Amino acid sequence: MKEIKAYVHASRIADVIAGLKGSTVWGDPNHDEHNLAVYVVKGSLVPLDDAERHYSLELGEEIINEYKVELHCHDEDVPALVDVIRRTARTGSAVAGWIYVMDIASAEPIR
Repeated sequence: MKEIKAYVHASRIADVIAGLKGSTVWGDPNHDEHNLAVYVVKGSLVPLDDAERHYSLELGEEIINEYKVELHCHDEDVPALVDVIRRTARTGSAVAGWIYVMDIASAEPIR
């Protein structure tokens, strides 16, 4: 299994979630073990406009509120899910976010 993490602009998060949930991979009953979590995080992506700029007193620098998306999936689903995130998170900026893919040593359901 793999874990995909992505950091995206707030203006793109709804499209990213809709794209993931609307993908053929997500709807495949043979690959139904996806777990999606979304967090608001303070990050250093380049702001798209002045409305995204915030100064953090705790961090002592300018930040933006961006979203961190986490999900786990089967190894063979990674290319399709990364493609969905890449397409739906685009802003037109040179760098609109980051996508990371990591191995999961074990994933155990809580029953």
